[in-house]
Amino acid sequence: MPGTNLTREEAQQRAKLLTVDSYEIDLDLSGAQEGGTYRSVTTVRFDVADGGTSRSSEGETGGGAASFIDLVAPAVHEVTLNGDSLDPAEVFEDSRIALPGLLEGRNILRVVADCAYTNTGEGLHRFVDPVDDQAYLYTQFEVPDARRVFASFEQPDLKATFQFTVKAPEGWTVVSNSPTPEPQDNVWVFAPTPRISTYITALIVGPYHSVHSVYEKDGQSVPLGIYCRPSLAEFLDADAIFEVTRQGFDWFQEKFDHAYPFAKYDQLFVPEFNAGAMENAGAVTIRDQYVFRSKVTDAAYEVRAETILHELAHMWFGDLVTMEWWNDLWLNESFATYTSIACQAHAPGSRWPHSWTTFANSMKTWAYRQDQLPSTHPIMAEINDLDDVLVNFDGITYAKGASVLKQLVAYVGMDEFFRGVQAYFKRHAYGNTRLTDLLGALEETSGRDLKTWSKKWLETAGINILRPEIETDADGVITSFAVRQEAPALPAGAKGTVSDDAAPPRGVLRPHRIAVGLYDLDEASGKLVRAADGRIELDVDGELTAVPQLSGRRRPAVVLLNDDDLSYAKVRLDEESLAVVTEHLGDFESSLPRALCWASAWDMTRDGELATRDYLSLVLSGIGKESDIGVVQSLHRQVKLAVDQYADPAARDTLLTRWTDATLAHLRSAEPGSDHQLAWARAFAATARTPEQLDLLNALLEGSQTIEGLVVDTELRWAFVQRLAAVGRFDEPEIAGEYERDRTAAGERHAATARASRPTAEAKAEAWASVVDSDKLPNAVQEAVIAGFVQTDQRELLASYTERYFEVLKGIWDSRSHEMAQQIAIGLYPAIQVSEDTLRRTDEWLDSAAPNAALRRLVSESRAGVERALRAQAADAAAK
Repeated sequence: MPGTNLTREEAQQRAKLLTVDSYEIDLDLSGAQEGGTYRSVTTVRFDVADGGTSRSSEGETGGGAASFIDLVAPAVHEVTLNGDSLDPAEVFEDSRIALPGLLEGRNILRVVADCAYTNTGEGLHRFVDPVDDQAYLYTQFEVPDARRVFASFEQPDLKATFQFTVKAPEGWTVVSNSPTPEPQDNVWVFAPTPRISTYITALIVGPYHSVHSVYEKDGQSVPLGIYCRPSLAEFLDADAIFEVTRQGFDWFQEKFDHAYPFAKYDQLFVPEFNAGAMENAGAVTIRDQYVFRSKVTDAAYEVRAETILHELAHMWFGDLVTMEWWNDLWLNESFATYTSIACQAHAPGSRWPHSWTTFANSMKTWAYRQDQLPSTHPIMAEINDLDDVLVNFDGITYAKGASVLKQLVAYVGMDEFFRGVQAYFKRHAYGNTRLTDLLGALEETSGRDLKTWSKKWLETAGINILRPEIETDADGVITSFAVRQEAPALPAGAKGTVSDDAAPPRGVLRPHRIAVGLYDLDEASGKLVRAADGRIELDVDGELTAVPQLSGRRRPAVVLLNDDDLSYAKVRLDEESLAVVTEHLGDFESSLPRALCWASAWDMTRDGELATRDYLSLVLSGIGKESDIGVVQSLHRQVKLAVDQYADPAARDTLLTRWTDATLAHLRSAEPGSDHQLAWARAFAATARTPEQLDLLNALLEGSQTIEGLVVDTELRWAFVQRLAAVGRFDEPEIAGEYERDRTAAGERHAATARASRPTAEAKAEAWASVVDSDKLPNAVQEAVIAGFVQTDQRELLASYTERYFEVLKGIWDSRSHEMAQQIAIGLYPAIQVSEDTLRRTDEWLDSAAPNAALRRLVSESRAGVERALRAQAADAAAK
């Protein structure tokens, strides 16, 4: 939206001038069932440093310091500063209220405004459940949206206490950061919070269902709550969620040596949530798709557990100790990601001790992809304003950052790492920090100089490639072994360092802590097994690092660099190892080396080093032996993407037929009722194409055919319906009939996807109009429509929308909220039109439209995907 940006320089100036003490926020949400606007009254007490004016004996002031407070509101009725009434028409503009004539020392500001409910997932989101026709509210404030609900100094280093008073409809529940009080006449008066940042305050309001428990250990007692809408209550597996939460409490408090810092811990599963979850202090909001209505694989439970632990870790790292400015957003998110995975891997009784396999297979592939885009940037990005940070919740910030933290732990030692973290929490509790504060603590506990490490890893962009260079004698004995490190040039337009954006794109060689794994085929089991002495851990630095420890050993079947996934790098196999892996990838005894080889093969395919047809052959040869269901499901997605986008168009139908036949064969042969059977059913539904295959989908839907153990429950039904709609077998009457079976919010979204996926010009025009010509759709429904609109087997039907996209994009960006505009900018980009013409049209728009930096970045990222697909298609065609 226009006029809502805030620069880092402005934030720094305001932080030098102001120290905020407290907020008192009074919200009248009694009309929430009807929507519209609500009354917001904010009283802020803050101190002004030297430079403010003093009040004379007559009460008059003159000159003095000036600042501003942030507010996004349809109307401001009163602004009272130190008892003086200011004219809202003069001091309120765009998202700011000017504060002239501030007093040195204590100031008191009172703002009365009408604020608006949203349906975009930003600010105070309002959702009406079609099951009970009741409204459900929740706040989402990261990055800059507390100002949509109350007047606030919207930056993380101006911490304060927050005391909420909320009037709500009778019978509703109100949850906030402080423990929930007993209401008086439907008014809830919460105790003040500890000192926290604006973006982690929260309110969740509505007739929510709840389950309560307590975490107790060594005299500590923390109330726990889990909330969801009543329409989801029958599916809420509260015991499983509490179990993961308690494991997190045990592990984090031990590793951090700091008691949980807030008075209670609630987890609230809320509707139409844009992200996975949000770390509001003591009141974590989580997308309610994590309340599973139908059977899901164990991979879904693992991802949910990681999300739960990620947000719990934030209670210390992010909420107790908070970044000074958004430059260190990466550290906030990376730390939570690293420690959540580590907790799953190491906490006693964890159900997912293989969590580093999942991390290598999913999070790191995301990071590798992001790091090769023109928008790649140093982990410690230069965040100049809010527009910068809004598009920085990316694979660098989360996945690459967490990968580098994992390497840092290997570099300094896990015990030394957590001792440094403990000192950091003790030193900075309830305060704000910079990266140097954490690195300084780690240097103290580890004795390592981290300045060079930080400069090379955190202040430069791009990815390294590690290759083994092996020489053997006639008897197969290693005579020379070295690791070669490469630093490919960065994509054009990339930022090379945080300090010199004008520098030409260039790669940087970095210090890596890696393990080299030596694997041989065990004749008895047929498995690829690492010998007891088949692991060497070492530091790699510079272009070539010799590994003399391996000289004199017989060459193993497979040499795997970065075994155990300690570092962040693209790894390539030597020719002999690649030949063995191609035949035996599924035979690794352990899941992690399998995942590393799968990831390497996928990266080679994306880079055009491995033809799509060869990648498909590799997957088909090994996926039947893959036990890790998360890896299996990732391979399903990657194969579908590769064949749709990276295959030679002349071979695409043949490859799709080969893949679809395989999905059906695996579906029929999978163990009845297993996770693998469900995963293969979904993979088959995503790609079924022949009349016989589509007849089977329809028969499974109707129940006229069955596959032993396969339950076609609500979510699987919708997967079948959406595919049948996309190929023209289901139209409005059939979709409406399915919605009648599932008149829920999820059903509404699924039906919207199915309608938009129909292969007719009328269906596409209707979907386009609902998203582009109107701004009435809620965020979740808009996302569902976009998902249905874009179908890879409807390229010709969608071709005319390329020009329409570029015609409307800038207007959409300028008129919609960030979340809604970003959905459209990414989701409707003509990514499936893989052609030089798409690149040309994108370049013309980038040159002529003069979009702001955030929008330019999103479009450039999408363009890079088309360019990559063209290269991969050429490589696949050359491999005939």
